[in-house]
Order: sequence, then C-alpha cells, then structure tokens
Amino acid sequence: MKSEKPHSTGSESSLDQLTLEFLGKYGTTSVQRLHGALRISNPSLTELEVVDMVWRLSDEGKAQLEDAWPVTKPFTRFLGLWERHLALYGSLVLAFAAILSIYVVPADLPWVSIRWVLGSVFVLFIPGYATVEALLSRRSELNSLERFALSIGLSLALVPLIGLLLNYTPWGIRMTPIVISLTIISLGLVLVSLVRGYFQQDLTSFR
Repeated sequence: MKSEKPHSTGSESSLDQLTLEFLGKYGTTSVQRLHGALRISNPSLTELEVVDMVWRLSDEGKAQLEDAWPVTKPFTRFLGLWERHLALYGSLVLAFAAILSIYVVPADLPWVSIRWVLGSVFVLFIPGYATVEALLSRRSELNSLERFALSIGLSLALVPLIGLLLNYTPWGIRMTPIVISLTIISLGLVLVSLVRGYFQQDLTSFR
C-alpha cells in the first residue's frame, strides 16, 4: 500500500500522520508491516485498529488497497478475532435465543412478549443481515445504516420466498419447518461471510 498524499494535514490524527509518512517513505507495504512500525511509538496499538484505520484512509481517498496476499494464518485463529466479528456473532446469539424462546418460553403474558421481540428479530433482520455480510463483507462497501436497512429489506424478501418453497414440500408452512429453514440459511450465509472475510482479512497491499 502507498499514500496518495505523502504528507498529512493538521486535521489528521498523529497516527494518520505517522502512517502517511511511513507510506511516503517506504511505498507499498502490508498491514502487518505497518502495524509493526506503528507499534514502536504506540505499543498498545492492535492490528485490528490498524485495519480500521486502513479502511478509513481508503474511504477518505488518502490510500489505495489491493488484494495480493497468500493466506497463511489458520482459519480458527481468524474465527477467534471475536471483536472483529462481534456483530456477526451477536446475530447468531440472537438467532439461537429466538429459537430457544419459541420452544421454551411460555405463551402467556408477559413472557410471550419475549417471543414476539426475539422472533421479530429472527425473522425480519437475521436472514437479511447474514445475506448482506456474505455478499458485502468489506466494511467500506456500506455504512452501518445502509447495512441495517438492506438487512431488513432482504429479510422481507427472503422469508416469503422460503415460505413459498416450503408450501411445495411435504412439511408445508408450519412453525418448525420455517424455523429450521431460516436457521440453516442464516448459518450457511454466516459461514460464507466468515470464509470471505478470512481471505480478505489482511487487505494485504495497502498503498
């Protein structure tokens, strides 16, 4: 990766300035090398923070990103970066909580309200969110509000389609088949998102 502007302005943070100066001096580099250089003056700096900064500099037009690195880190280590996947893992927790509430929480007030809330999230958000993450795994492609709106829109499109397909199966449109179908689809899309993210995690060439 290399800087589009070798020197920063006064409005940029000191970390941005150090990054642009490093890129201006050494040119194309990797996120790992940049992280190592910045840690000399910022020992507590994490690689995740460097990745976030890289995306921001790219969005601001101060640097360019390229995919050009061989995958060497194990997939299990990538899955262990829970802070990076917090939203994705959180959606899975909500999905399983919704499933649990459907079959465990009593159908009497006030307990049934838990089923209504978690069930609504499970049906109207989780499938679409998993789809968005699978198709648009890079954070720079959409902002948070756009991802949220698109997640709801895709859920509203996917759920009726699943119901239509179930109507032509021996199971029909019933609670359990719908729950199982949504769970399988959501888990599959989350796995696709994680695999895509694994192969894109380094952003490797930052220039």
